[in-house]
Amino acid sequence: MAGAEPTIDEAGKKIIELLQADGRMPYVSIAAAVGLSEGAVRQRVQKMTENGIMQIVAVTDPLMVGFTRQAMIGIKTQGNTEPVADALCQINQVDYVVTTAGSFDLLVEVVCEGDAELLEVLMTKIRVIPGVTHTESFVYLKLNKQHYDWGTR
Repeated sequence: MAGAEPTIDEAGKKIIELLQADGRMPYVSIAAAVGLSEGAVRQRVQKMTENGIMQIVAVTDPLMVGFTRQAMIGIKTQGNTEPVADALCQINQVDYVVTTAGSFDLLVEVVCEGDAELLEVLMTKIRVIPGVTHTESFVYLKLNKQHYDWGTR
């Protein structure tokens, strides 16, 4: 069926969960845990990454790698939000863009080296996008929880 969401069977879900716990887990270990051959696991992982179901990435603590300022920015727009969202996705310091319902049309997370960079991004990259009518910044003081192991259930 065209446009259908990809479906993942129980073995695929287990593969995802194992990689969320350890993104460097060898395929042979995954295969033993899910009851498939190493080749079958390799093919499934490749297919899930190619289809955008998952990514295997190194997750860092921004503070530990020199990015001392993070903020969530609420954005109100006029007209179609899609061109604004597309423009926001092109900004290097933006790592998260979501279309929302409520007080803001879009929420954007930015990661910067400091306050000066945050101000520059806000003034010269975000507020100048056609369709942006209002921004409100929520500067992060402390990251209390960040995890990516919510699993597949």
